[in-house]
Amino acid sequence: MRKVLYILGQLDDEDIEWMARTGRRFSASAGQVLIREGEIVSDLFFVLSGEVVVTVSGIGEVARLGRGEVVGEMSLVDSAPPSATVEATNGAFILAVDKRDLQARLSENPAFCGRFYKALAIFLADRLRNTTQRMNSRTGLKAGAVMEDELDDGILDTISLAGARFEHMLTRLSRSEEHPT
Repeated sequence: MRKVLYILGQLDDEDIEWMARTGRRFSASAGQVLIREGEIVSDLFFVLSGEVVVTVSGIGEVARLGRGEVVGEMSLVDSAPPSATVEATNGAFILAVDKRDLQARLSENPAFCGRFYKALAIFLADRLRNTTQRMNSRTGLKAGAVMEDELDDGILDTISLAGARFEHMLTRLSRSEEHPT
């Protein structure tokens, strides 16, 4: 869940409300492909509950991601097609924010753009750091290294607020599910 906390910790309440209002939420069926390796991605996905599986051709399953994870973010940074396939397992509830809507908001709102890309940079730096640590795990932790489940001190201040924002988003989305507009 900490991945969404990186994103929501940098955004403000208006940004979160915009994503909840603009995104489309859906229950993904088991095996439903959200992202297909090599094909352009049209959405940024937030896993609200359940789980998704990440696979890479020639390697197989590389990760299982659950509540609070974000997928499709690399396609916002560059135009390269995805390097992995992401598919839902049974019971995954997803918020998909259309990449075109997100790009429009980034273009028209410089403050949101700065917050969003800072959040994305923190998110991707954490992923790279964890990948590097997993690859070097046989050598043990070096002095000053951040353990995989440890959060960087620089973002600890935003974690509580981000958790509250995530819960607010879930509550708002479940209310709008009960009372569609």
